[in-house]
Amino acid sequence: MAHSACLLRLEFMETVAMLQIVLLLILSCTITEFAFSSDARVIRCLEAEREALIDFKDGLEDPENRLSSWRGSNCCQWWGIHCSNTTSAVIAVDLHNPYPLIPYDDSSSRYGFWNLSGEIRPSLKMLESLKHLDLSFNTFNGISIPAFFGSLKNLQYLNLSNAGFSGRVPPNLGNLSSLQYLDVSSNFVSVDNLEWMTGMRSMEYLNMNEADLSMLEPEWIETLNKLSSLTELHLLDCGLSGLIHPLRVINFTSLAVTELDFNSFNSEIPSWLVNISSLEGVSISYSGLYGRIPLGFSELPSLKVLDLSWNENLTASCSQLFRGGWKKTEVINLASNNLHGKLPASFGDMTALTHFIIFFNNVEGEIPSSIGKLCNLRDFFIYGNNLTGLPEVLVTGNCSSRTPLPSLQHFDLSVNQLVGKLPEWLVQLENLVELSLSYNSLSGPIPSSLVSLPSIYTLDLGHNKLNGTLPDSLGKLSQLSYVDVSFNHLTGIITETHFSQLSKLTFLYLSSNSLTLNVSSNWIPPFQVWNLYLGSCHLGPSFPAWLRSQKEVKSLDFSNASISGSIPNWFWEISSNLSLLNISFNQLGGQLPNLLNFNPYADIDLSSNFFEGPIPLPTASVQILDLSNNAFSGHIPKTIGETLPDLYFLSLSRNQLIGEIPASICKFWSKVRVIDLSNNMLTGNIPPSIGNCSYLKALDLSKNNLSGKIPSSLAQLRMLQTLHLSDNKLSGGLSQSLQNLSSLETLDIGNNMLTGRIPPWIGKGFEHLRILRLRSNAIFGELPITLTNLSSLHVLDLAENQFSGSIPASFGDFKAMAQAQNMNRFLFYGMVRGSYYDESLIVNLKSSPQIYTKTLSLVISIDLSGNNLSGDLPEEITKLFGLVVLNLSGNQISGGILQDISKLTQLQSLDLSSNRFSGLIPQSLSSLSFLGYLNLSNNDFSGMIPYTAHLTTFDAASFTGNPGLCGPPLVVSCPGADPGKGGGTVEDNDSGDSFIDKWFYLSVGLGFAAGLLVPFFILAIRKPWSDAYFRFVDKVLERISCLRNRRAVHHRTRRPHLS
Repeated sequence: MAHSACLLRLEFMETVAMLQIVLLLILSCTITEFAFSSDARVIRCLEAEREALIDFKDGLEDPENRLSSWRGSNCCQWWGIHCSNTTSAVIAVDLHNPYPLIPYDDSSSRYGFWNLSGEIRPSLKMLESLKHLDLSFNTFNGISIPAFFGSLKNLQYLNLSNAGFSGRVPPNLGNLSSLQYLDVSSNFVSVDNLEWMTGMRSMEYLNMNEADLSMLEPEWIETLNKLSSLTELHLLDCGLSGLIHPLRVINFTSLAVTELDFNSFNSEIPSWLVNISSLEGVSISYSGLYGRIPLGFSELPSLKVLDLSWNENLTASCSQLFRGGWKKTEVINLASNNLHGKLPASFGDMTALTHFIIFFNNVEGEIPSSIGKLCNLRDFFIYGNNLTGLPEVLVTGNCSSRTPLPSLQHFDLSVNQLVGKLPEWLVQLENLVELSLSYNSLSGPIPSSLVSLPSIYTLDLGHNKLNGTLPDSLGKLSQLSYVDVSFNHLTGIITETHFSQLSKLTFLYLSSNSLTLNVSSNWIPPFQVWNLYLGSCHLGPSFPAWLRSQKEVKSLDFSNASISGSIPNWFWEISSNLSLLNISFNQLGGQLPNLLNFNPYADIDLSSNFFEGPIPLPTASVQILDLSNNAFSGHIPKTIGETLPDLYFLSLSRNQLIGEIPASICKFWSKVRVIDLSNNMLTGNIPPSIGNCSYLKALDLSKNNLSGKIPSSLAQLRMLQTLHLSDNKLSGGLSQSLQNLSSLETLDIGNNMLTGRIPPWIGKGFEHLRILRLRSNAIFGELPITLTNLSSLHVLDLAENQFSGSIPASFGDFKAMAQAQNMNRFLFYGMVRGSYYDESLIVNLKSSPQIYTKTLSLVISIDLSGNNLSGDLPEEITKLFGLVVLNLSGNQISGGILQDISKLTQLQSLDLSSNRFSGLIPQSLSSLSFLGYLNLSNNDFSGMIPYTAHLTTFDAASFTGNPGLCGPPLVVSCPGADPGKGGGTVEDNDSGDSFIDKWFYLSVGLGFAAGLLVPFFILAIRKPWSDAYFRFVDKVLERISCLRNRRAVHHRTRRPHLS
């Protein structure tokens, strides 16, 4: 992105520079006397002007004696002074710094040696014929621009840029009616109105870049419109804001360049811009523009550069914007806006195009095959869009070369949705320097014909679905510096041939494939790599010996590389260059040096190995240190705080550490985001100093032997998002300091020795709390109704405490539980350059604890088991439609199962065992199709189990301990059940009833058939027949009614005997 922006800026500046050269050539026609004449006559300067120049020099500070030639009587021969051939008057003073400092270029160090500073004396006013004054790129240390410059009435050129001036630009410069060129850019100056410019009728070039124009009147553009000769306008980063006003009449009809970048307009693109046919360059990037991009830009006959990038809210349909025109346009940069639609086939008609940059938009569809007609195209940046395909073949134009796109150097379509295989024409781009197609869904093999790209410098195919092997022809691309094929499906063996001619290789990314590196033990690579990422490649079994030759490596990732044994001693000789080391998930063991030699601010990950011995400390202050899941033992070094003051991430979890947490652990850690000391054998209290880690996002001290109370200093951790103190021996009540942790998403203090009640403040101020786990403590009292104010709560685990009373009806008001979670969100905290705390939680599911990590956000659970709760289950619980786990076992809850329990369609685990539930098991329970665990045992349920639909997936263990239950899957048959079928109904029907039922249903069937057929016969036969038919029907219905009355009386007399 920075590279493309730089290219565009250079292209824009090239256009500007050409216009400046033309302008200066015009100016030079009026001051041809600038050059020293070779005629026999020697020009002698005027004495008065010589004295004026001497006085001017005396006011300057010239540490490098630049003005050493300013001596003698003939000032026309002095450095930087030019005189008229005809009048001998001084017409030019050019004291610009010939060696200006180029930003970000350390080689340009002569700037400081050529600087002029001091005061600018008014003796310059004596130079009445002065036409050209250039003091640019000096350092005048904040002095004001002299007001007397406005009296130099013949001045045509004034350049004060980058000269250290400050203050207000003097309005009397407006008296310079002959001035054609004014540059006050890159100073610390301001202008509060532009009215004084209206008299500068000859102005052609105006540059006020980085001047403060924030106080200008809203009509500033209307004032500049009066400069009818203006060809270039540069107002970059001037603090302009608001609407760019419309112009009824355009006076600056010669305007060629408009540069208004880095302002805050909050405006639409002014429509009058597309009516200035002379425009060659328009640059208004990073300026808060919105609305549609005018289609008229494409019809401007001279337009070469259009840069409207990074305005975010400009919109355009690609099919319309690039439909036609753009005959001379070379550069188009519309990056980071809201372009949409597909690139049209007519895109290939923009034959002058050299740079096309529209990354970070919403362009979709395929790249048109007509792109092959763009013979001059050098840079093609469309990454970060929604493109889906590359053309299989290209439509070629009238290019002189036989290969397609002969000028193309940079081709970047990364971060799109490209599918399919790599097309063959890609390997025919003979001048290609960069090929970036990462973060797509491209498949198929990497073509071995890559050798046809002799100039390729960057090859980025990472994060795709490419398969097959890595072609060994890669080793012939001698210009390659950057190779990334990581996160694909590549397999096979990599040998020395793959790197045979890669002497310039500095970045190599092969991680997350199934590649095996097979090289000789004495192999010395031809390259000196900086970044080496071979994670998940097979490098073992021993530590790679060839790494010893890599003296310049700065980032090294050998994670999950099947390396075993110990780290050789020579590695610690090259480790001092490392800013990143990741050798996690190997089988490395042994004891590490007490002092690890790394680069300052490095990221170190040695986790998931078999390292043992005491915790080693780096010699320099690293920022990430992950030693988790090893066999380190002993105490945490007491000096860890002062040794690593710049730490952002610390994980020592899952080791064998003992002793207390150092009291100074957070005294020096003002930046730390994650501290994970879990799964050790630490003892003592939680140090109060931990409250000094004010930027802490994740704190995990669980599964240790910590004791004492929760320190009140935790109240200072206002940015803390996840707090795990479970499985310790903490005592006391819930510390009131916790109520200040308003950013908390997880609070896990389970399995401790906490007592007291749940304080009412726990339901206040925790709008982000997702997980509240207080299980296995000694907390008592009733469940507070304020808990339902936790609007983001997904997991409530209060099991195995001493709660009493009933479950509040308000428990049906947990907002986040009232809807199903269908979108998985990976929960992690304290992200620092790829390292983060991975949230996990133990949830009791299917009667056993299960650890959730990646899918934790999908879990919605209430666990109140193992308490003394009583009363009926509130009907409001059935409003929690997203509930996945409900565990109320081991209480004294009574009443029946709610009929509306079928509304809990997401329920996967339901445990109501060991309570006092009674009554029938509702039939609606069988409709819970996601239910994977059901336990209704040890209650007082009665009647037949509705063993239908999904309930047939559960065995007898789900229903045992209920003496009144009968029917499958229990072996107890219900009274009156058919022994052969093992079930039956609760009510027993005798044979008489059965006979009546059979005749009843037979009559209904005959009646239905007769109702369809008889009307037809009635129409065909005589009326007596129909009369006889209806008399018959009446008798039948009368007999059926009699029989049904007898059956009802019969049942009422038998029902008392069934109980």
